[in-house]
Amino acid sequence: MSSLRRHWYHLFLLTVFALAWGWSAWQPLHPDDWLLENYLVFAALPVILLSARVFPLSRVSYTLITLFMCLHVIGSHYTYAEVPLGFSMGEWLGSERNMYDRLVHFSFGLLLAYPVREILIRLAGLRGFWAYFFPVDVTFALSSIYEIIEWLAARTVSPELGLAFLGSQGDVWDAQKDMLLAGLGAILAMLIALALNLWLNSHAWRDIRNSLKVPKGDRARGEAKILQWWRSRHGH
Repeated sequence: MSSLRRHWYHLFLLTVFALAWGWSAWQPLHPDDWLLENYLVFAALPVILLSARVFPLSRVSYTLITLFMCLHVIGSHYTYAEVPLGFSMGEWLGSERNMYDRLVHFSFGLLLAYPVREILIRLAGLRGFWAYFFPVDVTFALSSIYEIIEWLAARTVSPELGLAFLGSQGDVWDAQKDMLLAGLGAILAMLIALALNLWLNSHAWRDIRNSLKVPKGDRARGEAKILQWWRSRHGH
């Protein structure tokens, strides 16, 4: 019972996502596309659940991850090019395009940059400026990797399914725009994190300044380090 009380919020998030996923799986408009879109879920969910036992993230990170995955499975139910909200967004923005995929790619950066930041701070020991820069960098990279996977997957299926999966809606620059939006979302997320740190942490500016200074005793490595290892290995 104590374990249940301790993990009630995680169970709540898992329940929310399970309900969203179950809804998305019920009579999707294009079942083949739904399956293709959900390979991401089938791969990511076990990793999230298993890693939580040895490397639990904060409630904020799990909330943001859950929200993004809910947005994704909504898109998988309709296909990204046919989500009703996306048509409404297009009207608001004066576009004939369904804008739901743009929303999700922007949300990829906005919602996942913070969990990436938490992981990098805890595992790589990032601090100061670098704790804001590299989450944006990694999120950009992950977005580009996904676009490559999407392209390769679309090449292996039927043309109709491939077009539904890509959701490019005739835009030849769709992948580049999606990556840009993911990057902008990540930048906004890090600006929010920076603003909160500056507000709540009196040492935030000092940490940023110190992270940009070259540590005392630091020197170039590269070939010098390789030579040092070589001499150590051969007893010189």
